[in-house]
Amino acid sequence: MTEPAAKDPLAIGLGALATGVGLGGGVTTLAQIFVELLQRRLEPAEYHGVAGDPLMAGLLAGIVVAALFAWRRSTPLENLWQSGVIGVLAAVGALLIGFFAAVADRFFGLAGMIVWGLASVAGGVRGSRWAVRAAREGIEETGNTP
Repeated sequence: MTEPAAKDPLAIGLGALATGVGLGGGVTTLAQIFVELLQRRLEPAEYHGVAGDPLMAGLLAGIVVAALFAWRRSTPLENLWQSGVIGVLAAVGALLIGFFAAVADRFFGLAGMIVWGLASVAGGVRGSRWAVRAAREGIEETGNTP
């Protein structure tokens, strides 16, 4: 009978971090897209009366999404401290992705921000697949890279 493969904690951790950063960054970028579309249609005086502060809500939602998805994908590590650190780092990374979305908006406009958001979500999905595969298959003889 063969032993089950050992889990690859580095791949699990990095995949969980990429999941949180990508999906949280996608949420913050989506909030910025929403705000830009509102600003195009409404006068500045009407803007806050209609929508409150969607940018702040989107940033908070991005932080929560990043932390929760990173925490969830890092649970195979079986170490609460490591999962918590990965969740916090993912939240900070999601904020950075959101800030870079503003740079993409400045240089490339709305289309650039949409592409940035889609790339962020694609990176999150890829990281999730990597973390799940590392938790299931473990360390292989040839390595476990994405």
